[in-house]
Amino acid sequence: MYKSEQLTLVRQSAKDFAERYIRPHIMEWDEVQTFPIELMHQLGEHGFLGVLVPEQYGGAGLGYQEYVSVIDEIAQVCGSIGLSVAAHNSLCTNHILQFGSEEQKQKYLPKLATGQWIGAWALTEANTGSDSARMMCVARREGDEYVLNGSKCWITHGKSGDVVVVMTRTGEIGAKNNSTAFIVERSNVGLKYGKKENKLGMRASETAEVILEDCRVPISARLGEEGDGFKQAMKILDGGRISIAALSLGIAKGAMSAAAKYAQERQQFGQPIANFQGISFKLAEMATKVHAAELMTREAAALKMEGTSMTKEAAMAKFYASEICVEVSTDAVQIFGGYGYTKDFPVEKFYRDSKLCTIGEGTSEIQKIVIAREVLKEY
Repeated sequence: MYKSEQLTLVRQSAKDFAERYIRPHIMEWDEVQTFPIELMHQLGEHGFLGVLVPEQYGGAGLGYQEYVSVIDEIAQVCGSIGLSVAAHNSLCTNHILQFGSEEQKQKYLPKLATGQWIGAWALTEANTGSDSARMMCVARREGDEYVLNGSKCWITHGKSGDVVVVMTRTGEIGAKNNSTAFIVERSNVGLKYGKKENKLGMRASETAEVILEDCRVPISARLGEEGDGFKQAMKILDGGRISIAALSLGIAKGAMSAAAKYAQERQQFGQPIANFQGISFKLAEMATKVHAAELMTREAAALKMEGTSMTKEAAMAKFYASEICVEVSTDAVQIFGGYGYTKDFPVEKFYRDSKLCTIGEGTSEIQKIVIAREVLKEY
């Protein structure tokens, strides 16, 4: 299944990092919602924050199969850190990589790829999630500058990000080609942060409001041409869906692994509960779902690397993997019984973390819309 020596080495490297630097602190970070900035710097030093960035810009210069493996392995240990690594790589950093000028790439990618800077990507607003044509965050041209005003919500690294790619409206509400993306540095006096969200899961991955108040940026901060923002965002989200599919896959694998081990250790009626059909059948279903999710995710990644259109496949992978992530995590808690409902065992955290995967970067309902639209084009 998409195996190579390089892929094996990358997977083992990510696994070793997660075991050494992440696992010892999982519940400590989760309980108090600590976003471990120093860990992010370490991730960058090990090449995990610039997986897709070419070596000329300080990145690892790897492909989407390796990227899927990195997110998968980290998420098997902690979904929160997996989410932050995914958002940094596939959203902020990848937007600049895909659509930035050579000057922008040389300025920002080395800092992002090495973890010197943490990246954020700001699209969602309180009243415009998927309906981005009606964004209220506006960019107004003034001479050689743009003035940005508005707010964004649910932004990963919205408080701690050193650089934010912000989607704004530069045209009339509801019009086509009415959005434009800008790169905004944290040092900009017009860039502020608001409420940090108190979340059910993914608590060590920072989610906060981004506020722009007369935020002035030069024309050189614009990504592409004015009006290109929506098209850019849709392409970035295609890749982002592979990220969330990989994240979902890792969480599901982590929950399944914990449940399978526990089922062989837990004794009832003089034998391991894994011997009982009610438990073994659950494990069989979990393993089948995880396997199918990985095949779908790997296929989408392969198409991405080929440069082939993969909007449908990425949406399918994200939809299916995120839904089975919740199902597998739920069954894992059930296998643990009462212990699964306590914080002494890992499955309750996988359970809490799993739900966000069906919401972030397009809900399951939005994925169905995307899939249906693509299917209808084929017939």
